[in-house]
Amino acid sequence: MANWLKRVGLAAGISAALAGMVRAEEAQFDLVLRGITAGSLSWSGAGDPGGDYAVRGVLKTSGFAALLKKVRYDATAKGRIAADGTYSATRYAEDADTGKRQSQSVMIWEQGVPRIESYKPERKAKPWDVDPTSQKGTVDPLTAMYAVLRDVAPGKECNRDLAMFDGRRSSKLLLGAPKAEGSQVVCAGEYRRVAGFSPDDMAEKTSFPFTLTYAPGADGKMRVVEVAMDTLYGKARLVRE
Repeated sequence: MANWLKRVGLAAGISAALAGMVRAEEAQFDLVLRGITAGSLSWSGAGDPGGDYAVRGVLKTSGFAALLKKVRYDATAKGRIAADGTYSATRYAEDADTGKRQSQSVMIWEQGVPRIESYKPERKAKPWDVDPTSQKGTVDPLTAMYAVLRDVAPGKECNRDLAMFDGRRSSKLLLGAPKAEGSQVVCAGEYRRVAGFSPDDMAEKTSFPFTLTYAPGADGKMRVVEVAMDTLYGKARLVRE
């Protein structure tokens, strides 16, 4: 992965961006599936409204789950955050292994419109493919994750509506209004498949509800401590370490 990122000129750029931004954040989550730790999600990023952001994320299965199905996702993203907190992606690189397929891709945004710079291995066009030029204003999956999971000031939790495009598929990430539960804040959300998925995938499931739980951090900000979600493999949780 590192060698591949260097070839597309991203590894050094992301590292330099993270090192040069004062407000760097990082988080580690355990992926718990049906009560068993099945993997981990980690990310590190930096960026504030009115400036640029850079983030890297890694998701992988572990333990018994990895014996059944190895899944790995390693990605980097860069872009800009507007003064109102709106994210605009500029570049995204992904190295993924879903257990069914392995792929590497690079995508850039020009004037808000994504363009696929490379996708390996090459594949034949599908009837349900999404035209990237129709995806103006979208962000990549890692940018969406970063926007949702990073620490926020009290009162800024939840209330997100993000349109995503990963180079092949378009989807939506929605977060509703915050609800106070003691010192914590909970919001209901939904991941929704929109287009670019096979007919079988769309027939299988299009809506994946989840809940996001925030708790006060040591720095006075609210941080996501748990994500509880429905998956194709049953109930799952991301629990912050």
